[in-house]
Amino acid sequence: MLKFLHSIFRRGTRAGAVPDALVNKAIERAVDGTDPWIRAVFGYKKKLRPAVLHAINHVVSLVDGTGPVLVLDPLRFDLDANLRTYFISGAELRDFLERDPGLRQLRGTTGRGQHGVTGLLVMEKRERLILGAEVSGEVVLRDVPQLAVSFEAHQLLDLNGKEEDTRYQLKRRAYDHLLRQALGRITEIKTRRGNLEKHRALLEAKLTVLRRGGFGFDPRSGEETDVIAVEKSLADIEAQVLAIGKDDKMLEVYLGVVADVLGRAEEHLWLGEETLIVDRMGIKRKEAGAGACEVKFDVLRDAEGRRLVVSLVSIPD
Repeated sequence: MLKFLHSIFRRGTRAGAVPDALVNKAIERAVDGTDPWIRAVFGYKKKLRPAVLHAINHVVSLVDGTGPVLVLDPLRFDLDANLRTYFISGAELRDFLERDPGLRQLRGTTGRGQHGVTGLLVMEKRERLILGAEVSGEVVLRDVPQLAVSFEAHQLLDLNGKEEDTRYQLKRRAYDHLLRQALGRITEIKTRRGNLEKHRALLEAKLTVLRRGGFGFDPRSGEETDVIAVEKSLADIEAQVLAIGKDDKMLEVYLGVVADVLGRAEEHLWLGEETLIVDRMGIKRKEAGAGACEVKFDVLRDAEGRRLVVSLVSIPD
């Protein structure tokens, strides 16, 4: 990753206070991360600048808006409702920490990890319908539909000895995630346009043969080939190609995609809070009580449908 992003996302940085030199480098990062040919568009820096500034501002607010730091300590398992919700047991939490390759590498580095480690815990929340037992008064009801909630695919990202460094890396990661979404849209346009171009070439060749009178009938059916239908299909494809963009305008189309994603960053990557009430068996309940606790957590979502539970965590040495 480029070092300039550290300067952009350092503590206290505001979008409007970002120096022009760093904004220009952020623009170049956006171009390199999507389609370098965009540089051929006249005034591409000026066209991208407002969107890049908006994305920087959003990324800073996004990461700084994460909830309180959760202490990932197996010894605190019975005392913390979030730990009991995210992991089945203290033993599972301990095993997860022992097996994480990034954590082992960081702690194995001389002089690192002696005061603890900070990172981002990422998980997937799964819900499934099961049949269980419930107590109603003095009666035990069986085969009652229940919603079981579990947290799976745990992963630690951007581990560092300091929380500030972790937050900086998360902002950098979020900025690149926006660029990845823009690249995905550009790739989709290129693929769709390429397929249309191939189909158009085939229809043009077919139409040429038909007009020459080489094949007046479909040899498989014995029916007359509908030249008008072929011409209509060709016209439809031409219209779709033009709707995407002419050959000499495609780079501007791609630039527009990058500007659109970064300029509406909050619609492509956002953070929301959810509240969940579950008992010690992971069964979802309507109300909190002696056997069920209420937990709140952050959910990171993007425009491509990803939905991840995230928590900034501190791991004692």
